[in-house]
Amino acid sequence: MSRKDPCQKQACEIQKCLQANNYVESKCEAALQEMRKCCARFTKGRSVCCSGFEREEMEREKAKLTSKG
Repeated sequence: MSRKDPCQKQACEIQKCLQANNYVESKCEAALQEMRKCCARFTKGRSVCCSGFEREEMEREKAKLTSKG
C-alpha cells in the first residue's frame, strides 16, 4: 500500500486557487508559499508533489551562486 503524499493537501489547495482565479499565479501566492513550506519540511524525493518546487529551489540556488561568482 502506498503512502499518502505529505504535501498533497497543499498541492490541491494550489489547484483550487488557480482554478478559482483563472490561473493567475500571483493571486495564489499564499497557497504557493504553504506548498514551499511543506516541501522544505520533507526530504527530497519523499513528496512527488514537491518535484517542481525542488527544481525551483535548485535553480534559485544556482542563480545565487552565479551572481556571486
